[in-house]
Amino acid sequence: MNFEKIIKQLSTCIAGFIMFALAAGVYLNIKGFGFDANGNIALINSAHAAEPELGEPRTLAPNVVIPGGRSLGSQSAPVTIYEYSSLGCTHCAYFHLDTLPLLEKSYIKQGKVRLVFSSFPLDKSSLKAAMLAACMPNDKYFDFINLLFEHQRSWGLAFNTEKALAQYAEQTGMSQDKAYACMQDKQMAQELVDRRQRAIQTIKIQGTPTFVIATRDSREVIFGAPTFEELKTIIDKKLKQG
Repeated sequence: MNFEKIIKQLSTCIAGFIMFALAAGVYLNIKGFGFDANGNIALINSAHAAEPELGEPRTLAPNVVIPGGRSLGSQSAPVTIYEYSSLGCTHCAYFHLDTLPLLEKSYIKQGKVRLVFSSFPLDKSSLKAAMLAACMPNDKYFDFINLLFEHQRSWGLAFNTEKALAQYAEQTGMSQDKAYACMQDKQMAQELVDRRQRAIQTIKIQGTPTFVIATRDSREVIFGAPTFEELKTIIDKKLKQG
């Protein structure tokens, strides 16, 4: 094999590698990822990866102001659960589709617990989903959140995320024009990102989902997705403490 042929093959390999790297970079950026200084894949803007297991709980001062969101249940409930979830997080979906219905039946509808949901987007797709959900009226908000969790893989892996999300919004009665306008609202995007940043600074969130179990006198942070039984133990203890 002569020298010119070797150079030609090397050039072809290098060009192929560059094209692959560029394509990978575009794909990762679409999904909200990028490359760090060492060339490793990293989440953009210090987003956090999902955590499957419960982390060690942490206590906040009772006077800490907790960033909030839309809520289920009575404002006068003795226990408030603040939930920070990404609509693209599988463990968050499990909580909403399997654990939350049990929590609603046993505590929320009984006036004992109020749940406050706050979107904590991990990537661009979940940010678009959170922006669209924010445009929903209160009476459709949680139904739409559940719809997105149910079809998480469908819109999360779609090449055109906005188109996929707009189709789900149509099922709730929202026009496609309004859906696209919501997902292109820069002010809304900034508000969601700012709220997420405040939650990071205030609660030191490490992953999604993260919960704050709050009463008049206490604030307990739980990192990870609790089962209903685990939540029941915590809630019953809080209720007994008054």
